[in-house]
Amino acid sequence: MTFRRALVLAAVVLAAACGPKEKTVRIAVAVPLTGDMGTEGQGLRRAVELAVEEANAAKRFPYKLEAAPYDDRADPKEAVNVANLVVSDPRVVAVVGHYNSGCATPAAKVYARAPIAMVSPAATNPEVTAQQNSKDWMGPRMVFRVVPTDDVQGSYAATFALKKLGKKRMTILHDKSPYGQGLAEEFKKAFLAGGGKIVSEDGVSVGDKDFKALLTKIRNDPAKPEGVYFGGLYTEAGLLLKQMRELGMKPPFDFISGDGSMTFGLFDVAGDSADGAYLSIVGVPADELPSAKKFVEAYKARFPNDERKPFDHFGYEAANIIMAAIERAGGPDREKVIAELKKTKHEGVLGTTVFDDKGDTTSKIVTMTRAASKKRAFDSVR
Repeated sequence: MTFRRALVLAAVVLAAACGPKEKTVRIAVAVPLTGDMGTEGQGLRRAVELAVEEANAAKRFPYKLEAAPYDDRADPKEAVNVANLVVSDPRVVAVVGHYNSGCATPAAKVYARAPIAMVSPAATNPEVTAQQNSKDWMGPRMVFRVVPTDDVQGSYAATFALKKLGKKRMTILHDKSPYGQGLAEEFKKAFLAGGGKIVSEDGVSVGDKDFKALLTKIRNDPAKPEGVYFGGLYTEAGLLLKQMRELGMKPPFDFISGDGSMTFGLFDVAGDSADGAYLSIVGVPADELPSAKKFVEAYKARFPNDERKPFDHFGYEAANIIMAAIERAGGPDREKVIAELKKTKHEGVLGTTVFDDKGDTTSKIVTMTRAASKKRAFDSVR
C-alpha cells in the first residue's frame, strides 16, 4: 500500500468515526435488581425492555429507544443515588420506577428538581404522590403511577375479611416500612369501621428470621384472634406462614396480606405453608385481563426461561404510557413529556388509564387471591 493510499484510508476511517451517530433516547428503569426484591425488579426490567423493543421494531420513533436499568436495591438511600444518576444523563427522558414506596418517595424529590417524570408500576403508599401537595415540594407535579394506592387495597382486604371470611377479631403485623405500616393502618381503619375488633398490633423488623415467640403470644391470646393481617413483603410473610403452620395456626385461622407478599418468591420461602394464604393485588392479574393477552404471549416468546412476575404488566404499561407522551410531546423533551402525561388517556393492557390531579390512576380495582403452592399460583377469589 502506498503512503498516499494509506493517508486516504486513514481519512475515511476517521471520517466514519467522527460522523453522525444514531441518536439514543433512554427510559430509565429504577427498580431493585439485586437482593431479596431483585427478582421482582428484574421482571419489571424485562417488561420495559419488551415495550421498548416493540417500539424500535415498529420504527415508532426517528431515533433509537433504550431501556436503561438502575439498581436501587430496595434501599431508600440508594434510590436517591440512582435518581441523581438518572437526572444527570441527558439522554433519559422519563423513569419507570420505583418498585418500593420507601424508595419512590425520596427519589421523587430528586426527579422533581430536574424535572423529569416518574411513573411507578408498583409503589402503592399514598404519600408517593400526596407529597407533591407539600409546601416544600421543589418542582412541578411529575409523579404518576399505574396502580391503585394502599388506602384502596387495605380497605378492600378489611371488607373481604369481614364479609367474605366472617372475621370479627384480627391481629395486625407489619414490617415498619412506609409500605407495610401504611397498608396495615388502612386495613385497621376499615376493619374497625366495619365493626371488627383489632386484638393486637405489632411491628417486626425486615430481616428478622424467628417470629415464634410473637406468634405463640398471638396463638395464646385470650381474646382469640381469628387471623393475622400482615403489611410487608414476601420474605417475612413466608417465614411467618411457615412458623404459623408449625405452631398449628392453620385455617380457619387465616393469614391475609397485600401485593408485597403476592409473588412467587413466597413459595420459595414458605413452601406448602403458603397454601390458603389470602393475598390482595392492585388491579387484575395479567392472565385474567383480555386486554393483556398479547402482552402475555409476547413476554413468554421473548423470555421463555423467565417467570413472569405479578407487576410486570404494570411496568410494560408504564413504559407504553411514557412513549405515548413522548409522541404527543413531539420529541424527548422532559418538561413537555410531563405535561403530556397529565393528559393521559391510554388504552392498553390495563384497559383505560387516566391520571387524577395527584398523578394517581383513577382505576380502583383490587383482586383477592389465594396461594396454591403445588401449582405455584395465586388463584383469584370470586
